[in-house]
Amino acid sequence: MNLSLLKTMCAIHSPSGNEVAMKEFLLEYIKTESKNWKHKPKVIHGKGFQDNIILIFGKPRTAIFAHTDSIGFTVRYGKQLVKIGGPRIEKGYELVGKDDKGKCEATLNVVKDMLEYKAKRNFETGTELVFKANWREDKEYVQCCYMDNRLGVYNALKVAETLKDGAIVFSTWEEHGGGSVSYLQKYLVDNYKISQALISDISWISDGVFPAKGPVISMRDSMIPRRSYVNKIIEIAKNNKIAFQLEVEGSGGSDAKELQMAENVWDWCFVGAAEQFVHTPDEKVHKKDIEGMVELYKALMKDL
Repeated sequence: MNLSLLKTMCAIHSPSGNEVAMKEFLLEYIKTESKNWKHKPKVIHGKGFQDNIILIFGKPRTAIFAHTDSIGFTVRYGKQLVKIGGPRIEKGYELVGKDDKGKCEATLNVVKDMLEYKAKRNFETGTELVFKANWREDKEYVQCCYMDNRLGVYNALKVAETLKDGAIVFSTWEEHGGGSVSYLQKYLVDNYKISQALISDISWISDGVFPAKGPVISMRDSMIPRRSYVNKIIEIAKNNKIAFQLEVEGSGGSDAKELQMAENVWDWCFVGAAEQFVHTPDEKVHKKDIEGMVELYKALMKDL
């Protein structure tokens, strides 16, 4: 299983609000690789789309949403830090970034309940710091920061290789309140009449979700999808003999929130591999669940 693409993306600087590097990487990757895909998509980006990208294949019925941003920290004043999204806090986490003076390297520190960084120099106000990538791989697992959601993006790109009819949306801001899906969904409805979605994102291992048992089909988190749509997804997975797990949680969220709140009609379901050590530099996913996620998405995009 070649995961070099995932490894590369995990190290790209793309905290919420500054997803430019991921956008540029994806546009170059799509330009280079789409010539080898079974069907070449229409690529929509640029003015009116900020740092988001939409791929349109054939006559789309279903849209995949995969967010390209990550959690992290913003330098406030001096050595103070403000969280981007909900990173786990532990003294000593290695942080990296860049300001006008060059590369930024630091470690996370907590002083009297205040977040700070330790470094040889002060960084410029507004500098974003993210977890330093430390890729680890063995026969069963891959582990690194930002599996959430580089793995969701990886999944979408692997599905794109054979996709005939469908839309793929690379969205932004998901980790810090959202905002982009509101106008992206409107574009899809107005131009392609799409009304159903899959959320290509990463869930978590819990007391009812286990490694190597297949990707998660989420029946609910803080939002509740329409049961008949979830049932249809479950039936497709069963018909294709693809292993999966059902998830029921009372918290957590994704790009689905903005679809649920949209004035347009959307069915949606969160479908993705589950990880250990959520929102840390050590996010860990079983390779069988990565393979199963791609396999399930290919079946769903064909049969939904």
